[in-house]
Amino acid sequence: MPKKARGKKKAAKKKSLKKKLAKKKIVKKKIVSKKKVVKKKPTKKPAKRKAGAKIKPARKTAVPAKTSQIESRTAAVTAISSGKPAQKEEAVGTVTHYYSHLNVVVIQLNRGTLRTGDTIHIKGTTTDCTQIVESMQYEHRPIDQAMEGQSFGLRVKEHVREHDTVYLVK
Repeated sequence: MPKKARGKKKAAKKKSLKKKLAKKKIVKKKIVSKKKVVKKKPTKKPAKRKAGAKIKPARKTAVPAKTSQIESRTAAVTAISSGKPAQKEEAVGTVTHYYSHLNVVVIQLNRGTLRTGDTIHIKGTTTDCTQIVESMQYEHRPIDQAMEGQSFGLRVKEHVREHDTVYLVK
C-alpha cells in the first residue's frame, strides 16, 4: 500500500510543476508581447515660394578694413596654416608613435643630433608645442645624445600625434 501513496505524491508534484511552468510561460509571453510601437513623425517639407514673391537681398556685412591690414592678416594666416617652421628651426625628425598613458613619444631622427637640454618644436596639423628635452631613452636606457638614424623615446608635456615633424630650435 505505501507504494501507491508515493505514486500519488509524485503525480501531484508533477501536476504542480506543470502548473508553475505554464504560469511562467504565460508571463514570458506577456512580456514579449508588450513591445512599444514608436511612430515616426512626418518630416516637414520646405515651404514653396510663390511665383511672384520677391527675394530679399542678403544683409550687408561690415565695411572691410584697409587693404594693407587685410594683406597682413592673410599673410599671417597662410604662414601659420602652411606649417612652415620659423627661420631659426631645423627639421630633425618625425614622430613615429605616441604613448598617451605615459606621455612618451618615439622619434625617428632623420638628420643631425639631439642632446638633453636642447629646445625642440613639435609641429603637426593640430599639434604645436615647444619644450626642452629633459630625458631620452634608447632601448629602455637613458641617453644624453641621439644620433642621425636613431629612434628613441622622449617624454613630452603635451599631446602629440604620429607623423608630426620635430624641429630643433637654434
